[in-house]
Amino acid sequence: MQRVGVVGCGLMGAGIAEVSARAELDVVVAESGQAAVDAGRARLEASLARAESRGRIDSAEQVLARIRVVDGIEELADREVVVEAVVEDERLKVDLFSRLDATVSSPEAILASNTSSIPIMKLAVATKRPTHVVGVHFFNPVPVLSLVELVPSLLTASTTTERARFFVQDQLGKHAIDCQDRAGFVVNALLIPFVLSAIRMLESGFATAEDIDEGLVRGAAHPQGPLALADLIGLDTVKAVAESLYEEFKEPLYASPPLLARMVEAGLLGRKTGRGFHTYS
Repeated sequence: MQRVGVVGCGLMGAGIAEVSARAELDVVVAESGQAAVDAGRARLEASLARAESRGRIDSAEQVLARIRVVDGIEELADREVVVEAVVEDERLKVDLFSRLDATVSSPEAILASNTSSIPIMKLAVATKRPTHVVGVHFFNPVPVLSLVELVPSLLTASTTTERARFFVQDQLGKHAIDCQDRAGFVVNALLIPFVLSAIRMLESGFATAEDIDEGLVRGAAHPQGPLALADLIGLDTVKAVAESLYEEFKEPLYASPPLLARMVEAGLLGRKTGRGFHTYS
């Protein structure tokens, strides 16, 4: 597959576009509105400039030349694989997959979702090609982290899964693990309860955010603490994933703590807004 489409040019979408272009693939990224197009282009330019300055790529200009950021999904018609990377909102994603189904012309094209928690079946049945819909979940920051979760639904053809595996592993150089189509898949089903436990500990006054994170970094050799990780993921995303997990399993460990809900309501979303459980300049 040489022609890649990405929907959304936020942190995840830009990262997926970047690693695809670094693999010498032709990439079209669809955004909504000129302001989002400009912001996405700027995000890609900044990331590639950093990669060049650190010696990870030879030429940011050459990689950027393989990426077009466009307004609307119409220019994705000729893509061989399209990866959806919009916000973690089930209704938005379902509607998008219906529109992608009508837009992408090749019946053999793969429609993939980067969702971190929404069951793939819900997206697949919004299309007339459920056999070609699969979950391809990257991790942030995409250019750095090697893991991708492959998530076929009950209707995904085995050939679709294997083509997606080839794209992820052989073309992009990532490492794929296989997951069943359950909310949260493997990583978030384990990670989110851990993060929520840290939020409850903070909420109860048991320890400060600094001490919770320092304890896990220095006492358990974690690269960063759970609250700093939540800030990196985005508290709105953490809340959305927790709600998806709770809806599917109804287990108390997946329920969002009130503090998390209040912070999201206040727009304190972590690194992307400059303040979450910690403050960022």
